[in-house]
Amino acid sequence: MNNLIVMLWWAVPVILILLMYKSVLRVFFGMVIVPDNRIGLVVKKFTLSSKSRLPDGRIIATDGEAGMQAKALAPGLYWGMWPWQYGITMEPFTIIEQNKLGLVKAKDGATLDIGRVLGKPVDCDKFQDAIAFLNNNGQKGPQAAFLTPGNYRINTFLFEIEMVPITQIHENKVGIVTTLDGEPLDKGEIAGESVSGHKNYQDPIAFITAGGRKGLQEDVILAGTYYLNPWFVIVEQVDMTYIPIGYVGVVNSFVGPEGKDTSGDAFKHGNIVHRGQKGVWEDPLDPGKHPINIYTHAVEIVPTTNIVLNWADSRTEAHELDKNLCTITVRSSDGFTFNLDVSQIIHVPRNEAPKVIARFGKMKNLVSQVLEPTIANYFRNSAQKSDVIGFLANRIQRQSDARDHIGAVLTTYNVIGVDTLIGDIVPPAALMKTLTDRKLAEEEKVTYEIQRHAQIERKEFESARAGADMQPEVVKSTRQVEINTQMAASKVAASRGEAEAKTINAKADAEVRITIAKADAEAKTVNAKADANATEVNGIAESTKIKAIGLAEAEVTKQKTDAMGTEQYAIVRVAEALAVNGIKLVPEILVSGKENGGGNGIIDALIGSEMLKKLQKSNEDNVG
Repeated sequence: MNNLIVMLWWAVPVILILLMYKSVLRVFFGMVIVPDNRIGLVVKKFTLSSKSRLPDGRIIATDGEAGMQAKALAPGLYWGMWPWQYGITMEPFTIIEQNKLGLVKAKDGATLDIGRVLGKPVDCDKFQDAIAFLNNNGQKGPQAAFLTPGNYRINTFLFEIEMVPITQIHENKVGIVTTLDGEPLDKGEIAGESVSGHKNYQDPIAFITAGGRKGLQEDVILAGTYYLNPWFVIVEQVDMTYIPIGYVGVVNSFVGPEGKDTSGDAFKHGNIVHRGQKGVWEDPLDPGKHPINIYTHAVEIVPTTNIVLNWADSRTEAHELDKNLCTITVRSSDGFTFNLDVSQIIHVPRNEAPKVIARFGKMKNLVSQVLEPTIANYFRNSAQKSDVIGFLANRIQRQSDARDHIGAVLTTYNVIGVDTLIGDIVPPAALMKTLTDRKLAEEEKVTYEIQRHAQIERKEFESARAGADMQPEVVKSTRQVEINTQMAASKVAASRGEAEAKTINAKADAEVRITIAKADAEAKTVNAKADANATEVNGIAESTKIKAIGLAEAEVTKQKTDAMGTEQYAIVRVAEALAVNGIKLVPEILVSGKENGGGNGIIDALIGSEMLKKLQKSNEDNVG
């Protein structure tokens, strides 16, 4: 019993030790196990060496000082980490998801350079080696470097991670970039000039090292996915510049090197420079989509097809350049005021479009500053040199003169005047009534004169028609004479033909009769011979037949006589003969009389005769 108690007394501590082995090992041996998906962050509570204090301004220990340790524990087994000296915190790995970016902010390190907002990158295994970061003078604050998608063992005592979406520029868009770090812009510049090597602003330090400027950038980024640090750049997406077919885009660049004017000495309205230089480019953009930075380049769309401009109150073209144009009101030399609509067709050549924009800035300014006053004043001046009637009467000539004059004016502005068209002209109503009445009177006079000539022509026509009406009778008489002459000649010819026909017919009839007679004679001879032969043959055949029948009947009669006797056979033959001839052995009506003359002898005979007739008729009906 005592032994059992002793065993139980020793067994209980062993069981407790087995159940609490981790705690025991942790306390007595300082054992720490870091799982495969964790990192161990270490806080050293005290130190027995002389290096017990961190340098001023530092919060992370790199050389065994007390405090938060830069070196974290990777997954595995560790000894000597006694709980009274070390505090261990298990933290999960830092996971940067797909389509995300990990921004890093360091809580400790060297001070940022003056004028910089981002810490420069140092060799630290993507922020997984905190000691290397601090020993290599990694700077405190937001870092230019960042973490791409993946798993990282990050010491969160030193680094704070912020996940943001990656930058995606959509189709038919451009990204306009503003950098938050770099050298300041030079005086007078609005955007940083293009530098190379920064991989579309994905490498901030390369950008800064290459002399990139802080602020708006000339370069844009095209459609795609980019790892852009939002602490370094701000990206605004705008539509590509679209130039329709039939148009060009004249570019006025606000950035770039100062270029040499290519427009020549005769052009005094601005500089025309090569593409890429500051000023109006001599080579405009052709139809299509262009990745233009709208903050550093202004693009004016200029139509290169014919442009129609209407000076009319009720008509405006789709381009709306004539939106503010209206019907022109003019005054004639005789004091009348009237309205007229005008259409002007112009054309801006492709190579002249930059000069037009350099001169006017916009196409609307060309219309308002040149076309509107030029055309309106021309027609006002032209109307004052003529009365209303003359203006209306010479419309075609005035239109041609206007085309020549306005075309010459537009040529000085690098624009081609294709045509000038005068539309609806609305003269005063009172004048129009006077003109209408005058026109009606003139038309009536013309009408009367035409009617008089018509009556004269009608008289001549009636005379001619009467002669024409008699002409058929004259023609008919002439034709009748000709017909009679032809009929007489025809009768003579017919008589001659008839006589000749009779002679020919008589000769033909005689020949036919002779031929027929000869044929009849020959036919009769042949038929007679044939009949004689046939009669002879038939006679011989008939005699042979009769002989044969007679012999056969004689043989039959002989046999019947032998069988019936001569007397009986004779009676049978008599009966057959009577039957064949329809003679009855017993009369149907018997008429008798007495020998002494008694009875009605004659009457009975008549009655019997009538009855015999009825019976015969009845038999005939039945037979029929």
